[in-house]
Amino acid sequence: MKRQSGWAIARYVGALIILGATPVAAQIPSPAIDAADTAWMISATGLVLMMSIPGLALFYCGMVRKKNVLATMAQTLVCTFVCSILWAVAGYTLAFSGDGSLIGDFGRILLRGIGMTTTSPLAQTIPEMLFMAYQMTFAVITVALVAGSVADRMRFQAFFCFTALWLIVVYVPIAHWVWGNGWLMRLGFLDFAGGTVVHLNAGIAGLVAAYVIGKRYGYGHDNFAPYDLSLAVIGTGLLWVGWFGFNGGSALAVGSRAVFAIVATHLAASSGALTWMILEWWTRGKPSVLGMISGAVAGLGTITPASGFVLPWHGVLIGIIAGAACFWACTRLKHIVGYDDSLDVFGVHGVGGATGTLLAGVFASAMVSAGPSAAGNSGLFEGNPGQVLIQLYGIATIGLWSAVATFILLKLIAFVLPLRVSKESEIEGLDLTQHGEALQ
Repeated sequence: MKRQSGWAIARYVGALIILGATPVAAQIPSPAIDAADTAWMISATGLVLMMSIPGLALFYCGMVRKKNVLATMAQTLVCTFVCSILWAVAGYTLAFSGDGSLIGDFGRILLRGIGMTTTSPLAQTIPEMLFMAYQMTFAVITVALVAGSVADRMRFQAFFCFTALWLIVVYVPIAHWVWGNGWLMRLGFLDFAGGTVVHLNAGIAGLVAAYVIGKRYGYGHDNFAPYDLSLAVIGTGLLWVGWFGFNGGSALAVGSRAVFAIVATHLAASSGALTWMILEWWTRGKPSVLGMISGAVAGLGTITPASGFVLPWHGVLIGIIAGAACFWACTRLKHIVGYDDSLDVFGVHGVGGATGTLLAGVFASAMVSAGPSAAGNSGLFEGNPGQVLIQLYGIATIGLWSAVATFILLKLIAFVLPLRVSKESEIEGLDLTQHGEALQ
């Protein structure tokens, strides 16, 4: 018995000697890539990419005239492949590498230094390459949204140049400020999935572009009826489902926070569509299909910044507010101010993004937002009125940067080549004049 006890003591002492000789760093495991989180984020990345092609492409082309359907799809296509390449080359590193307040560094240029087991400090349970790809899909759809404001009249060559420049000059800095440990993120600004980075940014840029390029020929008296609303409805469905990856995936992990975000997203889309339908039914006598899908997208865009910070029932309230605010912007404000935003990008995404970002500061719940990316943020309803002021500050600064930078870029492009097609080309249609193709 004593001999066995002696052996036990000897083994124990030996183990202590071995552990003592082992470097401390080797005893502390590095953040492990989680298989479940990785699988979910691969799925979410595919869902968000689907939002651009075919989701947004169908949504937009169904609402323009027949002679501009292919040209509208071409704009979404060019955003997809140009933004993807530029994001991998320089966009990602400037947005998410380094710790600068205003912009990142070149530590990840050409995706340098990203290995098979590398993780990002912002997403420690998935491969950094996957995090890069997920953020790439956000960049793609943001630029593609702007195209809706200038549909029917912008030259493809000019839009191609605008896509490349706007991604780097406008989108990348804002993404860094809000999500890449930039100054707004450090300030405590809340934007879970892109109310400002994506929707407000695209809406403001679209509004500026619509003013700079000018109104469509015949606007206000010619027939601008949509070519095929059934395509727009299909596009809406793809956007709606894809938004589960857009908002749910922004949790960057499998778990209750992603589920809460998805449920809030679905309820906001439903209440936004219902609200728009009721308002249109009341004011115009008939509920249109165009109104229903517009209300759904308004609800989806407005819940985006708040989706990971609020309770599901907040999604219903935010959707109702979104339906009313965006309906007013698209049916009243647009005509009062007199701008020609072809597909109401500002009215739906700009107004919705700003509204949802502000409401994130009102409804944010510490219970939902507690997690690796937000240690229990609370809003006005939980006794933190200061969050509303931070939200307003972020909305104002992002809106100003997007407006000024977009205006300057468009003017610089205009020095080199015309932004707009000729009157004759616009009448004939951009499908033929810009691409040499047409629907039969």
